[in-house]
Amino acid sequence: MPLVRQVTQADIHKYADASGDYNPIHVDEAFAATTPLKGTIAHGMLVLAFVSEMLFRVFGDAWDETGWLSVKFRNPTRPGDTLTVSGQVESLSEEGGIVLATCSLMCSTESGEAVVTGEARVKVPASS
Repeated sequence: MPLVRQVTQADIHKYADASGDYNPIHVDEAFAATTPLKGTIAHGMLVLAFVSEMLFRVFGDAWDETGWLSVKFRNPTRPGDTLTVSGQVESLSEEGGIVLATCSLMCSTESGEAVVTGEARVKVPASS
């Protein structure tokens, strides 16, 4: 079940307020335009919030209670980007009535450019 979110500069400012991270590469458009990135970029943790939201939609409280995430940031997310977060269960293993789901993850822009890739693991009760 993919999650689609558009990132705006207002979202980036709200995240800066919530996190206290006012690095000018995120919030100062004039400064960011002079850098090699040529503009502001979203905080990596804002993008990971979308990844976590998608995983919570699939796994519910099990994600919050037992989820584990390992990711690589591939490219910056810019204001105006529409991100799609998707995943696929790669393996299931069971031990003691608990199933460990291992999933591959991707967060990409509307042009298909990968922003984040990685793996998630979550323990879910085995169905009876």
